[in-house]
Amino acid sequence: MVKEIRNLESILIFLWIIKDSCWMMDWKVTATIMFFPVLIMAIFICFKTRKDVLFLIPNMAVLCWLSANSLWMLGEFYEFKYLVMALFFFITGALLIFYYLFLIFRKKTI
Repeated sequence: MVKEIRNLESILIFLWIIKDSCWMMDWKVTATIMFFPVLIMAIFICFKTRKDVLFLIPNMAVLCWLSANSLWMLGEFYEFKYLVMALFFFITGALLIFYYLFLIFRKKTI
């Protein structure tokens, strides 16, 4: 399972780079279209890792980061207020990582 998840994560990174590159080059339509496969892949990875909390939590944090990143991109492109929504996802992702680190630390001390 770990190898399969790593392969999916590599695909996600590739898609994310394409989306962010299109954003950087101001290709609104292509970047907006790329938003969907990126988000779907992140959700799929969370679904695949749902049975193992130590795999799921960092993947949920990545999903939050991608959601915030995509809101930021779409907000810039289509001129809507995105800061509060993006901040929510950034903070949620950070809290998930802190919780993950807490679980890892606790596991090593038991």
